[in-house]
This record gives sequence, structure tokens and C-alpha cells, in this order.
Amino acid sequence: MPETILVTGASGYVASHVIRQFLEAGYKVRGTVRNEASAEKVRHAHAQYADNLSFSYVKDMSVPGAFNEAVQGIDGIIHTASPFILDAKDYEKELFTPAVNGTLFILQAAKAHAPGVRRIVITSSFASVLDVTKGLRPGYVYTETNWNPMTVEETHAAGPSPAYLVSKTLAEKAAFDFVEKEKPGFSIATVTPPMVYGPLLETYDSMEKLNTSSMDIYRLFNGSLKEVPDTAFWAYIDVRDLARAHYLAYTTPAAANQRYLTAARNFSYQILCDMIRAKYPELVATTPEGRANQPLPDVYRLDTSKAKKELGLEYRSLEETLFDAVDTFLTM
Repeated sequence: MPETILVTGASGYVASHVIRQFLEAGYKVRGTVRNEASAEKVRHAHAQYADNLSFSYVKDMSVPGAFNEAVQGIDGIIHTASPFILDAKDYEKELFTPAVNGTLFILQAAKAHAPGVRRIVITSSFASVLDVTKGLRPGYVYTETNWNPMTVEETHAAGPSPAYLVSKTLAEKAAFDFVEKEKPGFSIATVTPPMVYGPLLETYDSMEKLNTSSMDIYRLFNGSLKEVPDTAFWAYIDVRDLARAHYLAYTTPAAANQRYLTAARNFSYQILCDMIRAKYPELVATTPEGRANQPLPDVYRLDTSKAKKELGLEYRSLEETLFDAVDTFLTM
């Protein structure tokens, strides 16, 4: 019988592609969602695999025991659910506690109620790698050995965006600490992507409901911006390649208790606007010109050789990622 994989936060952007990756590989998938409306949205996105898709309802993942029922009978877990809030007011309540507890509760549930689980892959973020205080950091190369050094105390002066970065760091470190101290019967692997772009699998009845990553692209050509925005994170990965990274981290024995930095290449919003204006004449008027054809500044780079060597992960081009995303939005 095929294995059953639990994917948390099943209605999310990354999760939708992770689900598709496993369904196409012949696995059964159980997704956690908050309500039936979210479940129906996921069903619609994967209608051709309906017989291999089921759901477990988790209204609040920060509640102790939230995943106890969802993990029963599961063979493996992909934990994508985590708060993505860049304008939080109460950092502890909105970011730190739910990010850490959501991760710990899935690990605790697996240890106590899912003896068949052997691997849990956790969606972390480049946020847990980057030292935002260093800025562009010309010539520096980030690897899996780097950890975001900002403390919880420092976020109160730094603001909500750095607080989000720290929440991802706390959650990822908590996962590795759990495995080291509790020594469960399963191993973990974490994937740390930067910005995530690419096409949508789900549909939206309003573009205002786009996920944060997709809105980051859509705003560049929908007429809402008069100037090219400043680039905050200088690297990206295609959502389909990120989903593949999760699949490979789950199926590769050598990935046990490993951390993987995943990114295709560096980019800037100026480069994206240049590409959109060149490819889509109909969008020239609504896409800011900025300083056209400005070269990428000297910024930090990401060494993703570990994921390539150990997982065999390959990446799509920026052209494929961007144009597939734009084409998706234009047909909605």
C-alpha cells in the first residue's frame, strides 16, 4: 500500500505544490486545514487525485494536542504551517509562540501517536539563516551553518519584519533541540528557502486574497506601484522546486537531521520589472520602469551546493518562474 503523508497547512501556497508533488509520486496525502471551506479549496486544486486526498481539521495549531488526531496512521509528515505575518503588533502572541508551539506540537504528536513516522520535513526559511543587521554584505556567502543571530529582545526595537525572521529561527532551532533531547523514532530535515515565486495551483475569487508570495509579484504589474520597490531579500526559489526539495528531503536517507539551504539565484525587483516590461507589452503602462537594466548590486550569495549534492535538487530559470507566475495571474 502507498504511504500516507500528512501535510500541515494544506491550503497554503507552498503546501499546495508539496501536496501535488507527493500525489503525483503515488502517495496518499492527508492535509490539515482549519475548516471545510479550506478543504474544498484544496480538493478543487487536486481534483484528479481526489481518491488519494483526505483531511484532518486543526483549528488552532498552537493548542497542545492540536495534531494528536491528525498524525494517527501517518507514515511521514511535511510541516509547512507557520504564521507569515510581516506587520505583527504582539510578536509573542502572533509570531513566536505559534511558530514554536506549532512545530513542537507536531513533533510531540508524532512521537506519542504515530509510531510509523520515520521522517518529518519542516519548512523553515532563509529568515533563520540571514543576519539582517549586516545588510547587503557584499561578497559574503551564506550556508547551512549560519543562523540568524537576532534575539527576541532585539526585535522590540527592530520591528515586525525582523520579528518574523526570528520566529522562523526559534521554530527551527526548537525542532533540532527536540530531536536531540527527546530522541524520537523519527528524523527531521529542514528546508530554508528565501522568497518563493511561481504559478498557482489554486484559484482565487479576488486578487486581494492572493497569498503573500504571489502578491509580491502581482503588485509589480497591477498598477499599484509607481516606483520599483526596494529589494528586501535578494534570492528566490521556484515554488515547484521548493516542493521537490521537500519530497527529496523526505525520501533521501542521507537527509536525516539535516538542514538545506535552497535557492535558485539572486534577483532584484528591478530585474523582475525589466523582465515583465520586456515580455508583456500590455503591462508596460502598469509596471514601474525604475532604473531600467540596472545590474544586480554586489550582495550576499547563498551556497546551495549541499542540497544539490545530497538531494540532487535542480532549479528552474528566473524566466520560467516569473513568466509562469505572471501568466497564472493574468488568467484569473
